[in-house]
Parts: sequence; structure tokens; C-alpha cells
Amino acid sequence: MSEGPKLYDNKPKKAQLKQFQEQQKGKDSASTSSGVAASYKMGSQTTTNPPPPPPPQPPKESFAKRYKFLWPLLLAVNFTVGAYLFTRTKKKDTGMTEEDVPRDVGSTPVSTTTTPSDTEKPLPAPSITQPVKLPEPIPESQQRELFKHILEEKRKVKPKDPEEKKRLDEEKAILKHFIRAKSIPKI
Repeated sequence: MSEGPKLYDNKPKKAQLKQFQEQQKGKDSASTSSGVAASYKMGSQTTTNPPPPPPPQPPKESFAKRYKFLWPLLLAVNFTVGAYLFTRTKKKDTGMTEEDVPRDVGSTPVSTTTTPSDTEKPLPAPSITQPVKLPEPIPESQQRELFKHILEEKRKVKPKDPEEKKRLDEEKAILKHFIRAKSIPKI
């Protein structure tokens, strides 16, 4: 009476398996005592079988297979945006380099007229600058006050990591050395 395991193309869900097992249990209990008596009473009539369980539903397709018509569209849009961004940045780079880089005099063709054309820009003549005058040195007392102020500001800074803390400690040690020194070196 027991049937062997059924092989399914698609694995049934748990709810379907429970229903099938309940039907099998009901079938087994009815067939043991009352089923035998009913078969004698009915004579040559065969017992009616319960309806077969509903066939399992096919599994859902994956996202990529369901929307396979969107993939070429998505790739085309992505490629178009990438090409647009690439050409836009390329135009900016080439525009800046043409304006920034002066043209060589030897590479341009020699013209018989001495007037510059509209496309060529004349090079500005180098202006003669006067030597830079150095400011008067800051007195040592003011330098010490500056170092003290810088040291106070360094103490207020909160380091984020051990490397920054080490660097701040070194800078503070240098400032303390300059404040305590008898003479401050001139730069």
C-alpha cells in the first residue's frame, strides 16, 4: 500500500508537503479498519481515491531573467553617460592647456607682416622688477611672545591619532626650546 518516494521536477513547498502527508495519514487510518469493512459492503465497487494534490507551482525566475529586456537599455545609458563625462572633461583639459602653454616662436610660420593676427596672442614683455626689500627683523621679545602664543594654540589642539599626537609633541618641544633659549636664531 505504501508508495515509493515521488520524484518531482520542482521541489514542492513545505505547506504542500504537509497537506500531502495529512492526506496519506487519513488514507492509511481509513483503510485499516473501516476501509476494509467498506470494501466488503460495496462488493465489487472500487473505493474512490481522493483528488491528487495540486501540482507544485514553478519557481519564480530570477531578477535578471525577468527583466532581461532592460539590460541592453541599462548598458546603453551607462555607456552614453560615461562617454559624455569623458568628452566633457577632455574638452576642459584641452581648452586650459592651449591657453596656458605659450607657443614657440620657431614653430609658427613666419609671416611677412609684422602685425600679430587675431588668433595669436603677443607675449607680454618681461617687466623689470626692483629687488624685494626685506622687512626689519622682529625683536626677540616679540618673537618669544609669538612662540608662547603658538604653544598655547598647539596645546588646545586635540590629536586624532597617535601619529598626529607625536607630531604635535615634537612641535611643542621645539617651541619650548626656542622660548627658553637665551638667543633665538635668525632666519
